[in-house]
Amino acid sequence: MDQVSIKAEPRSDFGKGAARRSRRAGLVPAVIYGHGQELRHVALPDHDLALALRNPGVVLNVEIEGDKVLVAPRDVQRDPVKRVLEHVDLVIVTKKEADAIAAEAEAHAAELAAEDAHMLDVAAHSTEDIDGETSEEGAGADVPEVGKDDEA
Repeated sequence: MDQVSIKAEPRSDFGKGAARRSRRAGLVPAVIYGHGQELRHVALPDHDLALALRNPGVVLNVEIEGDKVLVAPRDVQRDPVKRVLEHVDLVIVTKKEADAIAAEAEAHAAELAAEDAHMLDVAAHSTEDIDGETSEEGAGADVPEVGKDDEA
């Protein structure tokens, strides 16, 4: 399972100004919710979070004031131009759900790898003629050169 540990700070101030102050301090505003627990507003380190979110199917082990919570990203909001993280919604998951998320991500990665291998195989075979010769060898033999004046 792809699990990343990350420390979070609780947030008590809200709104646009508070979010901008958090981002300037290198933190990403986030909310943690799910499994009937109370909504928690937190701020996560932007660099660590950005690195963690690069991995598909990542599960975060968030530590908030000594309390550890297993969460998965539900919604990630990025600036449309700068592509920096603006806000993240994190949903609480159980150990069993985290394993299912990891298995799904592995299956998807294997599917993409098989698809890429198939595309490479198709591309390699598409350059061969029926006789087994590559089509590039005879290419351009009957085509006149462009830009040359015909002086006959």
